[in-house]
Amino acid sequence: MSPRAASLTTVLTLAAALAAAPAWAKSSDRNQPMDLTSNTQDCMLADDGGPCVFTGNVRIVQGTLDVRAAKADVRRGGGDIQRVVLTGSPVRLKQQLDDGGTIDATANTVDYDLQTETVVFTGNAEINQPGRGTMAGGRIVYNMATGRVQGGGQDGGQIRTRILPKGAKADQGGN
Repeated sequence: MSPRAASLTTVLTLAAALAAAPAWAKSSDRNQPMDLTSNTQDCMLADDGGPCVFTGNVRIVQGTLDVRAAKADVRRGGGDIQRVVLTGSPVRLKQQLDDGGTIDATANTVDYDLQTETVVFTGNAEINQPGRGTMAGGRIVYNMATGRVQGGGQDGGQIRTRILPKGAKADQGGN
């Protein structure tokens, strides 16, 4: 697994920062081995091989990162990972942050394009940082190159954002 692929953890965590104080994924996670388990796996082993698809009870663990999905489709080219698409009912992501906090994110689909450095959460997307805030809607896009987070509803729906005041308790109600 390349260093760029390992940065998936950082990208997904950065999307959760919302407009609150910056929060980073547990930096030591990037240096941990990545373990993938699934019911089935179908991969091309050549460096520039095609897809590597994990299906059924997919679990990806790297340090404190814990991702669960129905399917993980990893696309490679030139010996490096180019894109990772996670699908599920929903995809669930949990990770500890360097500051001691946590992030919980869910979406029907998480699409990480390493070429454009963009992560797109679609379908009932919700990113939650207990004690900091939440963002929920049909589509949340994080551009890791620019740091921009954009959200929008689907089918006329709205994006919902809640930013908690500094020092707020995590149980101050949901969206």
